[in-house]
Amino acid sequence: MRRSNTQKIDELIKQVLKESKLDVKLKEYELVNSWEKVIGKTVAKATTDIYIRNRRLFVAVRSSVIRNELMIIRDGLVKALNREVQANIIDEIVVR
Repeated sequence: MRRSNTQKIDELIKQVLKESKLDVKLKEYELVNSWEKVIGKTVAKATTDIYIRNRRLFVAVRSSVIRNELMIIRDGLVKALNREVQANIIDEIVVR
């Protein structure tokens, strides 16, 4: 016999994360960690600092050639990264 007020554990965890506003931070962390998967290993090795602030993804790049390529495709990268984490986390990418 089930009680009427029972919940699945995954729903309960999602609810707690949402109430404590940690769900967005977890998605940001997931997005930063998916950088290599989306962009590729070669380009990921040329990037150093990757972080999110105010819905912007900041990426430091050592190679000027890769920096220019990222500048060209950054709108597509925003869509690909947001699609990877299944949430609208970033609005733009700033390449330095």
